[in-house]
Amino acid sequence: MDRRKFLKTAGVGAVAASTFTTNLYAKSTKTLKVCLSWPKTLPIMGEGILWYAKRVNELSGGSLKIKVYGANELVPALGVFDACSKGLIDGFHSGPYYWKGKNPAFSLFTAYPFGMIADEMMAWFDFGGGMEIWRELYAKYNLIPFKGGNTGNQMGGWFRKPIKSLADLKGLKMRIPGLGGEVMAALGVKPVNIPGGELYTALERGVIDATEWVGPALDTKMGFYKVAKYYYSGWHEPGTNLELTFNKRKFERLSKEQQAILESAANEMNARMLAQFQYENGVALKKIMEGKYGVHLGQFPDDVNEAAKRAIKKILEENANKNKDFARVYESIQKFFPTTRKWTDVGMKAYLDMRDSGFLV
Repeated sequence: MDRRKFLKTAGVGAVAASTFTTNLYAKSTKTLKVCLSWPKTLPIMGEGILWYAKRVNELSGGSLKIKVYGANELVPALGVFDACSKGLIDGFHSGPYYWKGKNPAFSLFTAYPFGMIADEMMAWFDFGGGMEIWRELYAKYNLIPFKGGNTGNQMGGWFRKPIKSLADLKGLKMRIPGLGGEVMAALGVKPVNIPGGELYTALERGVIDATEWVGPALDTKMGFYKVAKYYYSGWHEPGTNLELTFNKRKFERLSKEQQAILESAANEMNARMLAQFQYENGVALKKIMEGKYGVHLGQFPDDVNEAAKRAIKKILEENANKNKDFARVYESIQKFFPTTRKWTDVGMKAYLDMRDSGFLV
């Protein structure tokens, strides 16, 4: 073959091969739209999803990307469930108890008053059958959920006035979702569900008299202490599970490798978020206890706590009698909880009692 023709032909072939390779990689890159029920700038929770997006990109070598949208950027903060179910978005980060209107059983996948702490909750999901039931129930809405972080035990809330007895709760308007809201309603509170981004304004303007959010780290950043000076320890969400949920049909169309990457990164984020909450809450609590915000830190009176325990028992039983899905999830928890709770008592609780009874480093 003529040398000039060969070089020309080889050059064209190389360009074609290069173009084909470039197009091949371009086509293999997948971008998923994930919406949040809170601002993407929110410390820990919002930042956690941004970390997740970066991690997915790293693990996939750039073939899988997550585009994060904060609350109300693409869909309303509490519209993410429906939007994802319909395929308008690919995934969302939120809390299962926001959707209890669709199925009361969903509240149990987040937390319930005097229920499981974070370690127990994660053990139930991974080894007690919790995840299987959760995915089965979400599949009816064309969704597949993953653990999306855990806040650990949450604080009981910010109040404009001190709670000295059960009577002081009567008639208060309080932002508190899920089964915690049902318990507060039984105690005379008027619970409302307001997206996180609107809480400070609602509290400041007197639309609500009290609010719970998460814990010292996020609560102080929200500025609640400026308009409500009484801050109480909590029992309504002892180990709050967040969710990272995807559209099921879209998820199943991904390669097995991409599916594994999304789940693996979610598990990393879940552990990372719990550790970050532990750290950040400790730092923020120290400032509260040093008097930086002028906050009165305390615990609910005994009559409030005892009334709440009676209320949650009744509420769980009533929901189980009315809803077969709730009954199924609750039965699963009842079988799992006593065993893991006993170990928590003998192991962790006993240790904490011993640690706190003497000299602390």
